[in-house]
Amino acid sequence: MKHSLLALLDHGKSTLADRLLELSHTINKRKDNKQVLDKLKVERERGITVKAQSASMFYDYKGKRYLLNLIDTPGHMDFNFEVSRSLAACQGTLLLVDAAQGIQAQTVANFYLAYGQDIKIIPVINKIDLPSAEPDRVASQIEVAFEMPASECLQISAKSNLNVDRILPTIIENVPPPSGDINKPFKALLFDSWYDTYVGVICLMAVVDGTVKKGDKIVSAFSERRYEVTETGIMYPEQTPTSSLYAGQVGYFVLNMKTLSESHVGDTFFDHKNIGTPMPGFVPAKPMVWAGIFPIDTADFEKLDQSIAKLTLSDSSVMVQKETSTALGQGWRLGFLGTLHMDVFRQRLEQEYDANIIITAPTVPYKIEYRDGSHKLIRNPTEFPDMDEISAKVQRVQEPMVRSTIIFPKEYLGDIMMLCGSRRGTPLEHTYLDESRVLLKYRLPLAEVVTDFHDELKGRSSGFASFDYEEDGYDDADLVKMNIVLNSKPVDALSIILHRSQAETVARDWVKRLKALLSRQLFEIVIQASVGNKVVAREGLSAMRKNVTAKCYGGDVSRKMKLLNKQKEGKKRMKAIGGVEVSQEAFYDFMAKKK
Repeated sequence: MKHSLLALLDHGKSTLADRLLELSHTINKRKDNKQVLDKLKVERERGITVKAQSASMFYDYKGKRYLLNLIDTPGHMDFNFEVSRSLAACQGTLLLVDAAQGIQAQTVANFYLAYGQDIKIIPVINKIDLPSAEPDRVASQIEVAFEMPASECLQISAKSNLNVDRILPTIIENVPPPSGDINKPFKALLFDSWYDTYVGVICLMAVVDGTVKKGDKIVSAFSERRYEVTETGIMYPEQTPTSSLYAGQVGYFVLNMKTLSESHVGDTFFDHKNIGTPMPGFVPAKPMVWAGIFPIDTADFEKLDQSIAKLTLSDSSVMVQKETSTALGQGWRLGFLGTLHMDVFRQRLEQEYDANIIITAPTVPYKIEYRDGSHKLIRNPTEFPDMDEISAKVQRVQEPMVRSTIIFPKEYLGDIMMLCGSRRGTPLEHTYLDESRVLLKYRLPLAEVVTDFHDELKGRSSGFASFDYEEDGYDDADLVKMNIVLNSKPVDALSIILHRSQAETVARDWVKRLKALLSRQLFEIVIQASVGNKVVAREGLSAMRKNVTAKCYGGDVSRKMKLLNKQKEGKKRMKAIGGVEVSQEAFYDFMAKKK
């Protein structure tokens, strides 16, 4: 049987996974067993799980040996695609809730993800040994929010190993085994893949029916390509080769895939002689945030192209499109599930592939509806129509909206309602989970959420608020494109789409920071932020100039004026023919400070 761990950040999923691996003797019990399944450097540095990891465990219970497949899933809302595809391969899940923090916004989202997959949910209250723990209050919250009896909640402490030995027996008694048939022809669901330098693409699959062994020939339902199995095995927790895999098991396959594009998450594989009906697979991830990625050194373009292809193999929720910027050269427009997802992807590129990149400001996809009935989705500010086109051809401009859930202590209610109101939010629901915690639902523009909303929410609630959101269609909005212009030449990489009410404030901030970052030239640099044909903010960077009157120790003033006027005319000519070069470092510093 397969089960997963579901929880919010800091609720102890990875620590509990360590204890379960120790309990089943999959790993030796040692003091340095900390987040064994968090294999990425970025996960250990940030203390969060960003990539679902699988491990097989053998456990003896009442005289029988059971094989359990554990999947440790991410907790942050930006990695919900990892959670949803992990749940598709599971029969049950452990829903972890912190005994001190109680139900969080992401806990509610994770519960409904599992509930929608119709799998067994076992509630587990973790960290009951903390001084501030209130397990009985949290159990009553679970009963109210999810209609699950408080008596069914397991109360444990993964760190001190308290009551952890009750979990595996509970799973065996309550989670149904896989429904596959070992006697049917081979059929498997591909739900993860990664790239290995020596053997190429490695596929992680859940075997639904039949058996498979080295030398068998299987075929992909998506590409209709045939492959020979060169190695099979289980994650125990590292890759451990086995002679064969059977229905109900989760294992890895080495198939000699020659290109990265051959692996498709959600694909169904069959025995080459018995091709049946493919499984539904997964609903493709919808990017919520788009950003441009460009190499700092243009000579690294090919290397970075290969690095992005390899990284997106293990993170299939990222969408990739090539684009060209006049300021930054050739690059890519990438779609992410959120700003944390974007930042983690950037960090993985830098750490795992030694990439030196510039990442542009995150934007959200906007919809343009024209008067002739056609529609256009805008992912890049350079595609946004100008003011003349909007007035002549555009029926309406729409921005994406989200339905947000915020849970926090009641004393912060006023501050958080003010924050949501200032971000153009519309209140939907206001519920008390218990005597001290409030659940607030707001409809917000996605563009307001992906900037610094989460940071400000944490600041106004002293870190106690939790936040989750889901997409909720599009609404009409008064949107404009703001351009940054240097000496009458627009810089496309610094264009941004925003609400008209914010244009002037953002424009003043941007031109001030650009002035501080740009190097002085031999001619004056005029930095302007414009909306349509109107300049809404301006700063100037004076020219470097030589003291041409230094050798004039006297004489008539007209001699000095003649030299100064000659210099002035030269500066005019230089400004007319000279271009303002914005260094890659200046772009990098500007984007870094803006984030």
